[in-house]
Amino acid sequence: MVIGTAMRSAVRMTAALLAVFAACGARAQEFDLKDLPAYKPATQVSGVIRNWGNDTMVDLMKYWEEGFGKYHPDIRFDDNMATTAIAVPALTVGVADIGVMGREVWPIELISYLKVHKGTPLTLAVAGGTFDVENKTWALTVFVHKDNPISKLTMAQLDGIFGAERTGRWDETKSKWIVDASRGPDKNIRTWGQLGLTGEWADKPIQTYGFDLTGSGFSFFFAHRVFNGGDKWNDNLKEYVGITKPGGGFLSSPPQVTAALARDRYGIGFSGIQYNKTGELKPIAIAADAGNYVMPTKKSVQDMSYPLSRSLYFLLNRKAGGVLDPKLKEFMTYILSREGQEAVVREGDYLPLPAHVVREQLKKLEATR
Repeated sequence: MVIGTAMRSAVRMTAALLAVFAACGARAQEFDLKDLPAYKPATQVSGVIRNWGNDTMVDLMKYWEEGFGKYHPDIRFDDNMATTAIAVPALTVGVADIGVMGREVWPIELISYLKVHKGTPLTLAVAGGTFDVENKTWALTVFVHKDNPISKLTMAQLDGIFGAERTGRWDETKSKWIVDASRGPDKNIRTWGQLGLTGEWADKPIQTYGFDLTGSGFSFFFAHRVFNGGDKWNDNLKEYVGITKPGGGFLSSPPQVTAALARDRYGIGFSGIQYNKTGELKPIAIAADAGNYVMPTKKSVQDMSYPLSRSLYFLLNRKAGGVLDPKLKEFMTYILSREGQEAVVREGDYLPLPAHVVREQLKKLEATR
């Protein structure tokens, strides 16, 4: 009897392991990483790399660290993965070597960094965001009610709908305000008729829905990408923030947005594809310009052809003269290699970077400030 029980346990364990391996194999086949460069160490490095930042990347960081350690056994890591909010401050005061960002950097976070370091940090995309994983950095989907005839919009049209006239925009690459990026109220889109709808839709006001504009990384990303760095919103935006329900439990903002939008035939909003539970909403194809409209799918989010795809970022300090610490450069080169992006696939929630984005990051890694 004891032997039988032990054998059954072994069989169950083996089956579970086979299921894990099968899932990993399926994920590996889902993405074509052959165009990514294989990792070849330029030099052997040692010492400690201190990482501070995003708590949802703990597993991914461990995969990267374990993989890098196989090539560089004398390297050690000291991780403080509490929240993205500590990444820039830790980098500013020198207690971190890498600021681990689960979202884009907010301009206000850079004020003290600029004062101390006299320039912006090196910012590298290290992985794609998720397509539909809750509580992680997922791509934004623009929804309308299922009865709405609209099926596609350009980024300029989204700016007209959700944005407002402005005197300029923030350029994060230069950390300065660009005044020649202004636009007037003539570009505002406030009725469905302005988008070409006729009949009952022609004179109906467009009601916008989204997340709070104070502390939401999703709202900042939307403005950053859609308004091209501007921050002036349509003043009819209905904002939603996470709340504690009267009977207990927490209700986050994304399902609140989709629930409210499902009740408004003339509304439009942004949330996550995973929050369209009832089918009352219709996702919209989006184009960077009028030529190529892309629906949000796992493939289009991974290859970043979908304009509202997101990334995870590492921020690093360069020394005087623009030189990067050799151990940090080696670690970044590993992460941006085929092996490093295979670790992203292994993690399972985030998406590997496409080859063209990897090439852009490697160029930035080689450039001096």
